[in-house]
Amino acid sequence: MIAEEVWKIEPSGPLRGDVEVRGSKNGVSKHMVAAMLGDGESSIHNAPEVGEVGITADMLRALGIGVEISGSEIRIEKGPRIEPRVPDAFTGLNRIPILMLGPLLHLAGEAFVPLVGGDPIGRRPVNFHVEALRAMGAEVEVGETGIFAKAARLRGTRIELPYPSVGATETVLMSAVLAEGKTVLKNAATEPEVVELALFLQRMGAMIELSPDRRIVIEGVERLHGASTWLAGDRIEAFSYLAAGLITQGEVRVHGCPQDRLVTAITTLARMGAKFDINDEYLCATAPPEGLRAAAVQTDTHPGFMTDWQTPLMVLFTQSQGMSVLHETVFENRLVYVPALQKMGCEIEVFDQCLGGPACRYHDTNARHSAVVRGVSRLRGADVTLPDIRAGFSAVLAAAVADGTSTLRGVHHIERGYHHPFEQFASLGLAIRRDSVEPSDASK
Repeated sequence: MIAEEVWKIEPSGPLRGDVEVRGSKNGVSKHMVAAMLGDGESSIHNAPEVGEVGITADMLRALGIGVEISGSEIRIEKGPRIEPRVPDAFTGLNRIPILMLGPLLHLAGEAFVPLVGGDPIGRRPVNFHVEALRAMGAEVEVGETGIFAKAARLRGTRIELPYPSVGATETVLMSAVLAEGKTVLKNAATEPEVVELALFLQRMGAMIELSPDRRIVIEGVERLHGASTWLAGDRIEAFSYLAAGLITQGEVRVHGCPQDRLVTAITTLARMGAKFDINDEYLCATAPPEGLRAAAVQTDTHPGFMTDWQTPLMVLFTQSQGMSVLHETVFENRLVYVPALQKMGCEIEVFDQCLGGPACRYHDTNARHSAVVRGVSRLRGADVTLPDIRAGFSAVLAAAVADGTSTLRGVHHIERGYHHPFEQFASLGLAIRRDSVEPSDASK
């Protein structure tokens, strides 16, 4: 049997030092797909070295797109012939194939993409994508193995999303830029990564207008050309390392992420008592000697508190004074990581009611999407299996303040979404080492 790589972590006191964050995992893969649409070479700079980039690059190559990766730079240029089918081998690896439908329709007139995957944080249905493409004139069939679409030419139309989905907004953007006529998208997502993608498409020659009230207007053009862009720093990674400093009573200076991407996060932490040092070079947060205070936080679409910030925040709650409440409104199964933290001594209880905020779209469901957290919890080292990217990072934070050794399994999840996390944590002073175990030893 093939041995499984694990991380062994010993608590080692306050984490201190500097972390440079690169472009986001969520942003770079979408830019790689958008680059398919340009005539000529496109380049993406400040890209993170994460597993997601390699998976997306392999998909593009299978379609006949040239991809060269050199450190933080990615160069992409479409070849003379485009294969309209994403191979079945990519089934379930991530959610990028669904975003390739629109570009493939423009390049080949038809497309097949296998079923999407990604972290098990809740339903992220493809129906928003499918209905948008049908509204633009595509014939779309959803089968047991994937999605087939066909269109001689997409045409502009009016689309209103039932929910401001990031992925569906990106699908409309990349489908409408070369469509015939004007597309008006209502209730669009406005996350920084979405705007960053729109700006990249604009550099490629797209006609995009960001209007008030979550409305985006796209006027189709005949062709796009290659372009170059520099990705802004990952706001999820930036917040995660700020939390690492706070949880361990240390001081982590985060470079490379603009302050405007962390406005809501900074204010949330400040209300808990964190002190900030913010300048044009870095952001840094420190906890007062008496510790942080409890808080009630609700996740939401941008500009609300980001759903991906709540996993490190949950661990931070366990080390803050009093009872904290977390209300997740974006994904109904986002709290899937809580059992791993409970195994490490985190006093967390989850509920299917809407706590800490107004009723959300899950209030009449059985989704356990709210949590009450007691602090300060004394954490203990444990052998835990990580279910997804963000949960993996939160387990590292818990291990950093736990009594005893922690063994973290499924660390490939963390490396799929964070730039060199093992090396970053080691540079901050965490006692962390790689080891291997037999898969049969995995904890239940």
